[in-house]
Amino acid sequence: MLPSIEKLSADAILPPPRKGTLLFTRTQPIVAIGISTGGPEALEKILTKLTRTCPGIVIVQHMPGNYTGTFARRLNSLCEVDVNEAITGDRVKPGRVLIAQGGKHMLIKRIGIEYVIQIVEGPPVCRHIPSVDVLFRSVATAAGQNAVGIIMTGIGGDGALGLREMRECGAKTYAQDEKSCTVYGMPREAMKIGAASEEITLLKVPEFINGIR
Repeated sequence: MLPSIEKLSADAILPPPRKGTLLFTRTQPIVAIGISTGGPEALEKILTKLTRTCPGIVIVQHMPGNYTGTFARRLNSLCEVDVNEAITGDRVKPGRVLIAQGGKHMLIKRIGIEYVIQIVEGPPVCRHIPSVDVLFRSVATAAGQNAVGIIMTGIGGDGALGLREMRECGAKTYAQDEKSCTVYGMPREAMKIGAASEEITLLKVPEFINGIR
């Protein structure tokens, strides 16, 4: 029998946002996406339809470390937007999509009016590295009402608590609808705890992101 992995929370990587005390000045919007099983196909359908005027996007796709770079390069060859595997110091900006490295956690930090990537080592959170909960918590803390969070197809509950933290900090939050999911696990958990304000179908996601201002 394989040893079980302790189910740590995002507290293992960064402290929770201090709800009610955060003040966010208006900046360019940022979109954070968490996705797992069925994600590569879903992300291709979304990213190939985005325009270069879309908001900056950060993505955690559950995937081993030796695959994320290849995955990002393939998407970049198909898309109008720039798609890259994220590294520390990358700026989140319109027309750019940054995908978390497999085997490391991805956070965003705010520097002035810019959002900057930080890649960190750490244990699995919700049994995943990278973890959606870690990304979403960092977005809640750094961006608040300037952010949009979308949790999509995947097994388990990674991202549900982080999405709720984003909503509590003023972000707009969405979950992919059951009909268009490969696996309605992560979105179900988010809806169950009130983390997402509403559901959205996969085919509507590109139009929705392109329209964010």
